[in-house]
Amino acid sequence: MRAIVLALTLGFAFLSARAQTPAPQTIHRATPGYDTYLTGNPADVSRATKGGLQLEGGGTDIPEAFRWLIAHAGGGDIVVIRASGADGYNRFIMDLGPVDSVESIVFHRREASFDPDVLDRLEHAEAVFLAGGDQANYVRFWKDTPVQATLNALARRGVPVGGTSAGLAVLGEFSFAALQDTVTSGEALADPYSATVTLERGFLALPRMNRIITDSHFVPRDRLGRLLVFLARIVQDGWSPVARAIAVDQEAALLVEADGSATAVGKGPVYFMETTDPPTVCQPGRPLTIGGIRTMKVGPGGSFDLTSWRGPGATSYVLSVDAGRASSSTGVLY
Repeated sequence: MRAIVLALTLGFAFLSARAQTPAPQTIHRATPGYDTYLTGNPADVSRATKGGLQLEGGGTDIPEAFRWLIAHAGGGDIVVIRASGADGYNRFIMDLGPVDSVESIVFHRREASFDPDVLDRLEHAEAVFLAGGDQANYVRFWKDTPVQATLNALARRGVPVGGTSAGLAVLGEFSFAALQDTVTSGEALADPYSATVTLERGFLALPRMNRIITDSHFVPRDRLGRLLVFLARIVQDGWSPVARAIAVDQEAALLVEADGSATAVGKGPVYFMETTDPPTVCQPGRPLTIGGIRTMKVGPGGSFDLTSWRGPGATSYVLSVDAGRASSSTGVLY
């Protein structure tokens, strides 16, 4: 009995000590061009990293995906960049595993992308994550700036890069920039050259993401039709003879290793699409017509290889659009 009482006493003492351990403080610094929020060790550390991509589809973040990012960062310094919000990711990431620090940099204007302090913080990161928000601001603030060059350089040297929602939207070679606000599938299918279909290229050049455009919140927001338009436009405009897409569902993520092998995690599927023929009709003011969009659907736990563009166990079908109306070889679009 005395042993049990002693064990219980020690257990309560241990829990009490843990409860009294102060949480890492967050240091907030405000400037006219940007804010920074640093949680954890303010000194820089150098940790070995493993390259890769964390592609999240938006909605509730997936702890498994962030544990993957932490491991690939070697538990070093993780930098979150965004153009709205504050430090919402700091405690979330710190609580998931041993991390030296998490710092959120919130950009308010393009000039911040030339600031030496911002660039220094990015250059010393062991991982970078692009939060959700408005990708139009990401294009306006970061494209053709030292931030763009730094992100590309980090990825080339094996630093993992992740993004969710708007952050995912800019990770491909091609991106929907949303410079004139968003566009629905119906609007895009009716007119592939609508002013709201604003596509960008030449922003980020991340490993394994060439010829690829991404989309998020895929099923809940019915984004299939607009993604087919994006693919058709990439080919029609001469950007690439073959266009590919990775569409990540809400509360899902694709974790891509440096060799291109990838695993889907979370609650929803990930879709992989590839054009086989140019569009038949892709003109301003006319509904889209295109066929032969090879599609593979990978559920949670499934795998895919971005190099071979194959997924063992994936559900495969072909998508087409006839005069603005999408159809599937299986009768099921999603």
